[in-house]
Amino acid sequence: MSKGLLETYPNAPIMFKDTLFVDFLNLPKKYSESKLKNSLVEHMKQFILELGKDFIFMDQEYRLNIGASTFKADLLFYHRGLQALVAVELKKTKFHPRDLGQLEFYLEALDRDVKRSNENPSIGIILCPESDRVVVEYAMSRSMSPTMITEYKRILIPQERMQEQLNEFCNRFLNKE
Repeated sequence: MSKGLLETYPNAPIMFKDTLFVDFLNLPKKYSESKLKNSLVEHMKQFILELGKDFIFMDQEYRLNIGASTFKADLLFYHRGLQALVAVELKKTKFHPRDLGQLEFYLEALDRDVKRSNENPSIGIILCPESDRVVVEYAMSRSMSPTMITEYKRILIPQERMQEQLNEFCNRFLNKE
């Protein structure tokens, strides 16, 4: 989470998850960002339940007209509790710092042209399948925009594998004593 998110929304760590499980999408091994977005929209109820409480879906590919150009935020939500717009940028690849620049640009446009005077600053979420925590830390260290990186997992760990990992952990823990 960026400094800007924590300063503007101190309860953000409680309200936003850093990992979402989207196994209900049944995505193939190879998929496009468009397929990801369409699947999320098709399963919006489950996606909102996974996101958390108080999210209201507003639009997909939300158009932002800036100068002579048009840009599109992948998904736009409103969070009732925080009274803020929430832009979600979808990525099918590992987080890259350039993704943050794109999202911050969209947040600036939302705050200048869409946000109402009674609403709080817009929040941005980059939803990606993987991120390197050190790269995220470097990318977010100077960001004053209310942003965060959230990973999504396409497939839940099979119960058998989870049990094996739990047994391994318990054995290591018990062997230390």
